Amino acid sequence: MLQQTRVETARPYFERFIETFPSVEALAAADVEAVLSHWSGLGYYQRARRLHAAARRIVEEGGEFPTTLEGWLELPGVGRYTAAAVTSIVLAVREPAIDGNVMRVVSRLLGQEEDPKKKVGSRAIEARARDLLDPERPGDSNQAIMELGATLCRPRRPRCSMCPLESDCRAATTGEPERYPVLGQRLPLLRHRRQVAVVESTGRLLLFRRPVDSARMAGIWELPWSDWARKEKSEVALGDRYGGRGEVGVTRGRLRHCVTNRLFQIEVVEAKLRSGLEVAEGPEAGWFSRPELAGVPVTGLVGKVLKLLDG
Repeated sequence: MLQQTRVETARPYFERFIETFPSVEALAAADVEAVLSHWSGLGYYQRARRLHAAARRIVEEGGEFPTTLEGWLELPGVGRYTAAAVTSIVLAVREPAIDGNVMRVVSRLLGQEEDPKKKVGSRAIEARARDLLDPERPGDSNQAIMELGATLCRPRRPRCSMCPLESDCRAATTGEPERYPVLGQRLPLLRHRRQVAVVESTGRLLLFRRPVDSARMAGIWELPWSDWARKEKSEVALGDRYGGRGEVGVTRGRLRHCVTNRLFQIEVVEAKLRSGLEVAEGPEAGWFSRPELAGVPVTGLVGKVLKLLDG
């Protein structure tokens, strides 16, 4: 959950997840839909699918967790960072766990001019991070460096005077620690305008499920939407996208929604199906009450729209 997500955001999700799936056996036995419903709002849903697949593999292979770095790397969704973090903390394997915080700390220690996300730079980071590990307590070392990056060696206004590594830090001696790490060009911010339609009947909302082979948020339920257009074109756009015909009504509000480097400016509108017409075949559709939405995987935008409507 902490991959691509802040601790304060992930904490309530983690607590609810562990309460529902208290063991690897419970997680493996669960339907993937139930797992995804507990992930709704966290984004990057492939993480949940891979976590579920990893639990099933562990159970299928006897219920024992891997005991080596290589064994962890064979599980679905487990990359170098996760494998290093788990094995160093649990099994005392001397392997650096390099997340964004560790990368920043080590880049500043080295005063490294190379991009740490490219081959030469990443190798230098890994070598120095490995040197920092206490051979007897690699897990504690990894966690200490992560915490240092989160609390003192921050991206902005780092607290160098309080840092135990200041005397060895080249970035601190330059007086420009914020210059590091030296990263390559970031992805440009892409702006989009969309209309999200709220179709409600007898206290239930109409949602559509993304195809399981969708490139983004596969199998996740979302409110119907279309690229922003004038009212008469919106009705056509919604019909073209979902197969039915609708009538767009008043605007209920506007909001902003970010996904990686994409910023969506959302107009939330009321809409309804025209009398006598059904939603045509195509994406899977469903009607959900508010309580029912708590048990299905929905996009983070659904929660934002509901909050806007309730406000």
